[in-house]
Amino acid sequence: MRPQDILMPVPAGLCCRPGGFHIDPVRAVDRAVITHGHSDHARPGHGAVLATQETLDMMRLRYGDHFARSTQVVSYGETIRLDGVTVTFHPAGHVLGSAQIAVTHGGIRIVASGDYKDVRDPTCTPFEVVPCDVFITEATFGLPVFRHGDAAVEVKKLLASVALFPERAHLVGAYSLGKAQRVIALIREAGYDAPIYLHGAMEKITHYYQSRGIALGELRPVKGMKKADLAGTISLAPPSATSDLWTRRFPDPVTAFASGWMRVRARARQRGVELPLVISDHADWDGLTRTITATGAGEIWVTHGQEDALVHWCTAQGLIARPLALVGYGDEDGEDEPASAHGEAGA
Repeated sequence: MRPQDILMPVPAGLCCRPGGFHIDPVRAVDRAVITHGHSDHARPGHGAVLATQETLDMMRLRYGDHFARSTQVVSYGETIRLDGVTVTFHPAGHVLGSAQIAVTHGGIRIVASGDYKDVRDPTCTPFEVVPCDVFITEATFGLPVFRHGDAAVEVKKLLASVALFPERAHLVGAYSLGKAQRVIALIREAGYDAPIYLHGAMEKITHYYQSRGIALGELRPVKGMKKADLAGTISLAPPSATSDLWTRRFPDPVTAFASGWMRVRARARQRGVELPLVISDHADWDGLTRTITATGAGEIWVTHGQEDALVHWCTAQGLIARPLALVGYGDEDGEDEPASAHGEAGA
């Protein structure tokens, strides 16, 4: 049996024909195994959805209770069998509840990473290296120029700006699921204990994080606040809100954006970002290559992102590598490239 007999790309996404399921399908299927709650990976309308509790909860928050005909919770480390194929979920470190999917059949183990990062995040279970024969990796930041650095240092830049401009509001653009909560947690770890303000679109998912035991301190809605009272404060909003009329409620706002794409200063200028913060929920170049090596996989399949450079690197290491060219990912709140390439997703 060959790996491509177990998992193969089809128009709906990554299909396991022997197991009768798809991983993160982009269109409705009978049985979907979902890696995490970002909407480019977790879509409504499937027959059955198998995912972690947190991912299922996030899908309910976004799509309502009837987003699928049936659901099944799979915990980290739990092994299930689907039509003779063994499936195990492992932490991906991307957002709360995110999972890598290990698929074993005919003596071959394939791990589909979904989106992942291998650096510390106080809001989710750390990434776990899973030894395998074939590793399917994302490549959102699959170029050597992308080295994210320490997110805590970026947060210190934000807090230094808050101290320097007490008369101005600081408005941080951050994706609503995962990035916003991580930024808040890092701000708290840096010693900032004043209330943090939220755009209405972020309230539901952020309160869900708190309900799962993630400590985020005192949070307040921006709605209803007087403009003058927002001086010296930090507010978080979806990236789209930082460039529209909504910002007029803030006194002389300093616009920040937390994203791996802020490593490219031209992107910050294009967006009118005054304070770029290089904080990503995806592995950077070093994280990608480090993880590939750690899995011990002899074959690497690269998907949604900068595929060619990572395939070239793998080949130079003596690995078998190929791009999967899956489509339909990166068009919302993951962290893929802004609209010029893959859409606006959760960098």
